[in-house]
Amino acid sequence: MQSTILFSQNYNTTANVVVNQGGTSSGKTYAIEQVLFVLACSEKVVITIVGQDIPNLKVGALRDAMEIYRTSPALQKMVKNYNRTDRVFEFTNGSLMEFNSYSDAQDAKSGKRDYLFINEANGISWDVYIELALRTRKRVYIDYNPNTAFWVHDKLLGGDDVQLIISDHRHNPFLDDDMHRRIEGLREQNEELWKVYARGLTGKVAGLVLSNWYLCNEIPRHARRLALGLDFGFTNDQTGCLEVFMLEGELWLNELFYETGLTNPDISNRLSNSSVSKKTPIIADSAEPKSIEELRRMGWNISGAIKGPDSVNLSIDILKRYRLNITRNSVNLVNELSRYKWRTDRNGRTLNEPVDAFNHLIDPLRYVALNKLRVQTVKQSRSRMPWMDRNFGARDYDWVFNAT
Repeated sequence: MQSTILFSQNYNTTANVVVNQGGTSSGKTYAIEQVLFVLACSEKVVITIVGQDIPNLKVGALRDAMEIYRTSPALQKMVKNYNRTDRVFEFTNGSLMEFNSYSDAQDAKSGKRDYLFINEANGISWDVYIELALRTRKRVYIDYNPNTAFWVHDKLLGGDDVQLIISDHRHNPFLDDDMHRRIEGLREQNEELWKVYARGLTGKVAGLVLSNWYLCNEIPRHARRLALGLDFGFTNDQTGCLEVFMLEGELWLNELFYETGLTNPDISNRLSNSSVSKKTPIIADSAEPKSIEELRRMGWNISGAIKGPDSVNLSIDILKRYRLNITRNSVNLVNELSRYKWRTDRNGRTLNEPVDAFNHLIDPLRYVALNKLRVQTVKQSRSRMPWMDRNFGARDYDWVFNAT
């Protein structure tokens, strides 16, 4: 059985929930089903593959499953029967692989399974997913094209025991050259479609405050660390911390932690565990002077953000002047940037004020901009910022697609 690197990533995972976010023709559905067939042959299990509806399953996941079955003599020996009416593979060892759809959460309460695969998850509701996942004993696989953010981004990514694998057509060596060229050609038609379908990146909704960000593999070795940004939270709000670097006029961002319930000693421990030097400048929310002073007494080089009457819009304006390169591990930062929008009035008109939500990593980024970039942005000219040229395209990064 021929396979791609996506097969090994999904087969060798130890996560409870494996999220496959991918562009078109990346081979994610095919690879996941190969994994499920192997699991069905190696142990007695029940596997449920779920689609938005039966017609979608028949032209998608079920079609791929039949292709895998038809082209594998070894698999054919292990399959006892395929019930076309009920869409169920029966294996000689007693395993079952069923293809189904569910009309609502109540419908999804029927049946239990060992493995669950939610195919094209953005066509399935959270309520249906949670009922299915609660009745799954071993592992959940999810895949989708990231046209826009949905419940996977809101409720799963960044959580404990959740692995994110981002892929695109370049990870599918069995795709013909003409299809590779056609997918890449989307860039000439629509940059946003190209990011979604050719690079597997989450689509950006209208009205976003910051859209000048891109994924990168890692922080370049020669990048200069400007500072860490820190936003305090506790019960309902996350404490967010990220590091900000600069190289060749671009900013490079890496998320360090994003958690609720952290005390100041906890924050100090997180910083130490992230190998942060106590000499590193940390810019924090100046509305929390007591917390800043407590961390300073623990030896950290921390200060409050320089705020003014219009500091939010000023910091946003500063950040818009830079290309923001975000490491693949910064899942929560990507989720926030995908949702950080301008407020609108009752008539739908955009107001010059961002919604005060999805900002527990964006706010610390703004703090660094206020304290460390205010002077530099005045000195820099447009000619030193090639990404502001309308002819400048998003640079390609050969980043590793496994992001946990």
